Amino acid sequence: MRRKEFSMEEEQEIRLFLERQSFGYLGTIGPDGWPSITPLNFVFYQGNLYFHGSKIGQKMANLQADPRVTFAVAEEYALIPSYFSDPQYACPATAFYKSVLLKGTARSIDDLSRKAEVLGAFMKKLQPEGGYVELNAEDPGYAAPVKGVAVVEIAVSEITAKFKFGQNLKEKKRENIQTRLQERGLSKDAETAELMSRYCPYHQAGEK
Repeated sequence: MRRKEFSMEEEQEIRLFLERQSFGYLGTIGPDGWPSITPLNFVFYQGNLYFHGSKIGQKMANLQADPRVTFAVAEEYALIPSYFSDPQYACPATAFYKSVLLKGTARSIDDLSRKAEVLGAFMKKLQPEGGYVELNAEDPGYAAPVKGVAVVEIAVSEITAKFKFGQNLKEKKRENIQTRLQERGLSKDAETAELMSRYCPYHQAGEK
């Protein structure tokens, strides 16, 4: 699956993937014209992407000069050794993963209530067990931190996704890799084997 246009089911899957992830790579344009990459935490909230940090620094200067950005999020599920498919040659070695690339326009949020709301979404994602006073810009304990931190919204204009789970494999080879994954038993191997079936065009055709 690698497209710019998605079905409702695919859109839901991409949204759930972005909501589950907490780390990605922000691409901005530097003053010398070269792309600049910044790894950072993010939250996907109400259809847009948000990050927070210092109000000064190179990424903020880049955004002020040109608000166009890209943002990449990826999760590797399994390394697939060559010998899963071929006992001699290295060519079949690969990795199965999900990745999403977003394009959009960045802007700093100045409204303190909205900043506190977005930071609250960060906390629910990164600390779901609670253990803190809920964020409120009018709370004296939060007023200065909320005012002092930069919260940036990326209004998403385009999403491209690639979920690679052996969709191009012939059925016999796919089933063999699934068996080897089940036998290996690493932390994501069983889930990877299940996703291979879910995204397999043969499997999907059989469901229709």
